[in-house]
Amino acid sequence: MKTEMMGLQAYKFDQFLRQGTIISRPNRFLMHVEKDGSVFVCHCPSTGKIGNIAFDGVPCLLSESSNKKRKTPYTVEAISIDEARTWIGINQNAVNRYVEHFFCIGALDDIVPNRHTILREQKAGNSRLDFKIDNTYVEVKMPLQFLTFSKNDRPNDMECTNSHERFVRHITELGNRLQENENAVLLVCFAYDAPIFTPPEPTEQNRIIGDAVRQSVKAGVRAWQVNMNIDAHGVTLLKHFDITDHIFGH
Repeated sequence: MKTEMMGLQAYKFDQFLRQGTIISRPNRFLMHVEKDGSVFVCHCPSTGKIGNIAFDGVPCLLSESSNKKRKTPYTVEAISIDEARTWIGINQNAVNRYVEHFFCIGALDDIVPNRHTILREQKAGNSRLDFKIDNTYVEVKMPLQFLTFSKNDRPNDMECTNSHERFVRHITELGNRLQENENAVLLVCFAYDAPIFTPPEPTEQNRIIGDAVRQSVKAGVRAWQVNMNIDAHGVTLLKHFDITDHIFGH
């Protein structure tokens, strides 16, 4: 297991995040947030289910948009669902920026060693994969529906569809890359200090995903977990470790 020193080599935000309190999540894309006595309609950067959380009175961190004409002036970057005010990053759109930063500074050389070129959004077959680093394709996933703070979860009746077709297509394409004399890595990323990732219960949808992952692992895809810490200043790398055999190799 590789562990980084806190505060070093951080991804720094352009501006400090502001604190607020989520009042509700009326749909997949929006959250109502109280900040400094006013209620704002804010962008929710995850369209899927976030744990089993009822969003009423949940502390959050907000980034302010530089586009003054945007209908949602703030984006909810992180939430806290425990008394210790542990922040959990939920911006699935931003996680690739964090990952790219840590690759660029060499903090993830264990995963792709001797890197020279880092390219984003590279076409592979019928898919676009997140990165191509030299001859290694890297796909990044930030699962939020399996948050592990279950003792603090509350019933959430909101239905949010987590599309799995795109994931299956991408993980299958990762396996196909190995036939082209290339390497492939699946990064399972968390913006909090998550325990080792455990696949969900085998529902029909989860079985489809699990079968696709196992086939790709058999083809030679490696799976790594990356844990990061998010606060008002930025994102630091906590640790990263290979989870291929432990989770997907059996």
